Amino acid sequence: MTELPFLDTAFEIRWSILTASSVEASINQALLDAEKAITQIASQSPEFVTYKTTLLALEEALEPLGLAWGKVSHLQSVSDSPELRKAYNAVLPQVSAFYAKIRLNPALWSRIKQVAQSDEAKNLQGIHLRFLNETLADFKEAGADLPETSRIRLESLQTELAELTQKYSEHVLDATNAFELIVEDESRLKGLPEHAKRAALESAIAKNKATKEKPAWRFTLHAPSMEPFMTYLEDDALRETLWRASAEVGAVAPYDNAPLIAKILSLRAEKAALLGKLHFADLVLERRMAKKGAAALTFVEDIGKRAEKAFKEECATLEAFKAAYKKTPLAPLAPWEIAFYSEKLRQSNYAFDEEALRPYFEVNQVISGLFTLATRVFGLTITERKDVEVWHPEVKFYEIRNQAKVHVGSFYADWHPRESKRGGAWMNYLITGGPKAEGSRLPHLGLICGNLTAPSSDAPALLTHREVETIFHEFGHLLHHLLGEVEIKSLNGVNVAWDFVELPSQIMENWCWEKESLDLFARHYQSNEVIPDDLFKKMMAAKQFRSASMTMRQVALAKMDLILHISTSEFSTLSDVEPLLRSKVEKHLIPTKPPAPTVIKRFTHVFADPVGYAAGYYSYKWAEVLDADAFTRFKKEGIFNPKTGADFVRTILSKGNAEDPAKLFRDFMGRDPDIQALLTRAGLST
Repeated sequence: MTELPFLDTAFEIRWSILTASSVEASINQALLDAEKAITQIASQSPEFVTYKTTLLALEEALEPLGLAWGKVSHLQSVSDSPELRKAYNAVLPQVSAFYAKIRLNPALWSRIKQVAQSDEAKNLQGIHLRFLNETLADFKEAGADLPETSRIRLESLQTELAELTQKYSEHVLDATNAFELIVEDESRLKGLPEHAKRAALESAIAKNKATKEKPAWRFTLHAPSMEPFMTYLEDDALRETLWRASAEVGAVAPYDNAPLIAKILSLRAEKAALLGKLHFADLVLERRMAKKGAAALTFVEDIGKRAEKAFKEECATLEAFKAAYKKTPLAPLAPWEIAFYSEKLRQSNYAFDEEALRPYFEVNQVISGLFTLATRVFGLTITERKDVEVWHPEVKFYEIRNQAKVHVGSFYADWHPRESKRGGAWMNYLITGGPKAEGSRLPHLGLICGNLTAPSSDAPALLTHREVETIFHEFGHLLHHLLGEVEIKSLNGVNVAWDFVELPSQIMENWCWEKESLDLFARHYQSNEVIPDDLFKKMMAAKQFRSASMTMRQVALAKMDLILHISTSEFSTLSDVEPLLRSKVEKHLIPTKPPAPTVIKRFTHVFADPVGYAAGYYSYKWAEVLDADAFTRFKKEGIFNPKTGADFVRTILSKGNAEDPAKLFRDFMGRDPDIQALLTRAGLST
């Protein structure tokens, strides 16, 4: 298998043999094998067609390609190189076309319909009935009932969307990496926290822009560099420089995403029309909790209305604070001043500097505490293994066992930024195990990645509280995969409606705000002391600081996404969607001078995948309603209550897409979700 290493099925992946030069041969072979298997299923004689020989056989036929392509896609996310990118893009059209063709295969569809209409299907129960119904819905949604000309067009649409969205993603990564700001005058770094200054010096030295004898400081558009810079640096001109560079990501040649956005929107709209839907939002949301684009938009706008009064007050307060602080006339702030004066205002109101928390959030201590919490709440034992190969020296590998000592799964963790790694934080899965029909169980394999503050030569990685929440968030997604007990692999874990998928991740963030929980891991990296009570009280008092502004930011992002995919005809012919789009969400944006552009040209959630979060960004807020409400049960019964944790595993984490998500929520809470818990948490209750 070494000549086709991506087809190796070993649970402990040999990353060193997964080379760019072996991508094309491996994937081409996987495609051939999958095509052959599907042809066999689709050409069965009608008298031999059964649930097992058709639906279960199809599930099995797709697994080897899924495993191989998952490894290729993952490496492209964490170890991008010109060679790997070339190989990835060479096979991407074939892979996209193959997956698009499956549900547009008339012979295969006729066999599946035959199963659905059989006496055997009438006797299917539980997960097998769910699988049949989900498969039927998948095929219908993909256009299986369309005439041949429409099916052919749909296949080409899918391939083209895959290529365009990959190019969009590459533009964002390349534009981010193309920028650096070198500061040679140390006096201009006044206000910048020491850890950020130290990291910038080491970055400059590593890039041969400075030496210890002749220091300089290098800043980039990666979050661990940019966020402290924009929040604390007193030099207004430098903040403006970095902000303008960030605003240009995906917006200027050679990385301009404007023409790609228009084309992606047009193709998505055409896909929806082919499938008989009014617009792409209705197509995407038909099987999600919201059901319709209009319902999602109504939800988002309702949240916006509830936050509007507090949002306007927050904007006015910040303008007044800056005017008093600078002794200047009242006026809108510049976009590069928002984070800076917000932090000054927070320190003024609460005597709270978030940087004071960093020494308590050393990354390894945070992860150790998270694992302790997982033991207490979910009955899990998590052990690091150092004898397993990884894709980068910083990556760690862990095993998870449940209370019965069963190896439920393993995972990789890769937390710090590299230029070869895409931005943001994410969870993914590499292997889906779970229970087998004969009663045995195989472990799952997953991964979590981030771009968190990295260690420096003389200090460990000390995180912000938001970065701590990010670790907990991604770990929640991971548990959803690793604790899955779903016999049908494609229905396991995170393969659920996307407005439900964020519940397991977002609920984990709640433990980052509980003193009892923080004391497990928030310990000073030098003294090992827990967060002092007075600092914790300041932290909690500041929790709802500018929460309406943060809510409005999410509303603006979700609304932009939905508007583009509901009213596509207004945008798809424009050379640049930005001016019109901004006008439609302006009331949700902080008023600045000059006006800040939207993030639409670097909005990878929505445009870096053929579907991804497109028409689904509202899911974050939707799931916040679910997570805030669900956590009230933990608050009531005890945040470490193992029975409550076991119930959450039983009703949510282990179930994947085995049942309707609304039912799973009711199984845990005993009722439908209530928005009040979210409004209370955000300080927006009236």
